[in-house]
Amino acid sequence: MPQSADKVLDHTDLFHQPEYKAMLDNKRATYEAGHPPEKVAETDDWTRSWDYREKNLARACITINPAKACQPLGAVFAAAGYEETMSFVHGSQGCVAYYRSHLARHFKEPASAVSSSMTEDSAVFGGLNNLIEGLANTHALYSPKMIAISTTCMAEVIGDDLNSFIIKAREKESVPADYPVPFAHTPAFVGSHVDGYDNMQKGILSSFWKEATREAGESLNIIPGFDGYAVANIRELKRMLGLMGVEATVLSDVSEVYDTPSDGEYRMYAGGTTLDEVKAALNAKATVSLQEFCTRKTLAYCAEQGQETAAFHYPMGVQGTDEFLMKIAELTGKDIPESLRLERGRLVDAMADSQSHLHGKTYAIYGDPDFVYSMARFVMETGGEPRHCLATNGTKDWEEKMQALLASSPFGKGCQVWAGKDLWHLRSIMVTEPVDLLIGNSYGKYLERDTGTPLIRLTFPIFDRHHHHRFPTFGYQGALTVLVKLLDKIFDKLDADTGTAGETDISFDLTR
Repeated sequence: MPQSADKVLDHTDLFHQPEYKAMLDNKRATYEAGHPPEKVAETDDWTRSWDYREKNLARACITINPAKACQPLGAVFAAAGYEETMSFVHGSQGCVAYYRSHLARHFKEPASAVSSSMTEDSAVFGGLNNLIEGLANTHALYSPKMIAISTTCMAEVIGDDLNSFIIKAREKESVPADYPVPFAHTPAFVGSHVDGYDNMQKGILSSFWKEATREAGESLNIIPGFDGYAVANIRELKRMLGLMGVEATVLSDVSEVYDTPSDGEYRMYAGGTTLDEVKAALNAKATVSLQEFCTRKTLAYCAEQGQETAAFHYPMGVQGTDEFLMKIAELTGKDIPESLRLERGRLVDAMADSQSHLHGKTYAIYGDPDFVYSMARFVMETGGEPRHCLATNGTKDWEEKMQALLASSPFGKGCQVWAGKDLWHLRSIMVTEPVDLLIGNSYGKYLERDTGTPLIRLTFPIFDRHHHHRFPTFGYQGALTVLVKLLDKIFDKLDADTGTAGETDISFDLTR
């Protein structure tokens, strides 16, 4: 066999060796009983037809490759942004392994979380004993300052009541009586990761605020929302606020958590919003969300406490950043400094410099509701035309907001908005109504392969590329990052289409 201790081949090389190709062919013939290549090709052609598209879009009883994850993932992400906090997932070990691996594969950092390790007996008799023992072990082994509990399908189906369970655990002295154990019910069979993020944010705030008295001040709270680019985006947010002289508390600050240095020290906990900051956040004048669809329950709770609230849709690009900065100026009375005005002008200049390549490009965009909204708006600012906007976790409200946004620009004419559809739906849509570019996450590489549409990875999760999350997409500076990604993909496609010597290379230009 070609694999040996002296020469270890990666699977991309190994499985193309003759021995392995023969092995796979034999397995396919012996066990898989597949259809002949002609039948496979015929079926593939049919799946690219309008007839199949109509059947596919009418599908109601199955979801294929949804562009979303389940609630507990969002809860684990939200809890990670608080000082020395350990996520405790009340459910099976397999569930928490999924959340940890999903986050670790995207950020290329360890993602700490523990489980109550529920098994078959817990599903029958309830998970109280698992939670009592699990809390004691977590407190003793990992010494967190806070344990944030969320739930999985198993715990929700059998109706485990976290509030009463936590009270019982305190009685059993699993954790001290005054130890913070916020919780959120996050059933994985409804909603998505953005709902889990929202539920956990509200759970953490309410655990610190419910018995406190508010003394209204002038500070601000900022909630970033579930964001795969949070490492760089939160830092960019702080930089912009610093230039304005605005002091604000970022509620769930993961910028250090998922970007620890390699210096010989393992940091299970790094950075995060301090618990004292969470307590003081009750006194803020206003709470501002950067992603409305991630934070609706949390903002409603903040409003109940007497705070002003404001919500945006992923502030990126010219208009998105303008609206955010002007609202911060309105709330604080601070002026937007000349340095930020210059950044805005540089972004507009860069967009104008590249206008001939950007104008008229057509896009399919998918992801979370706030991201798709913001990305479509920025694309239209560049002269591009979004044609298909899809959010599996999009609601009717999101669909209406998208339609209003698209109607506000001539570049939005003809765009179709797809709430609740999945990526197999999008495949049918794209093969019947092709576009120039696809914007989404790593799962779009299958659409890129099947449709030939170049993919630009700009949202969570990104598994097959490294370190994208270290560069911002928020603000004017972040929009430059996005602009360059769009242009690089456009130029790569131009080079690929004009690179055949003696045939198409008459347009293989050095200068674009």
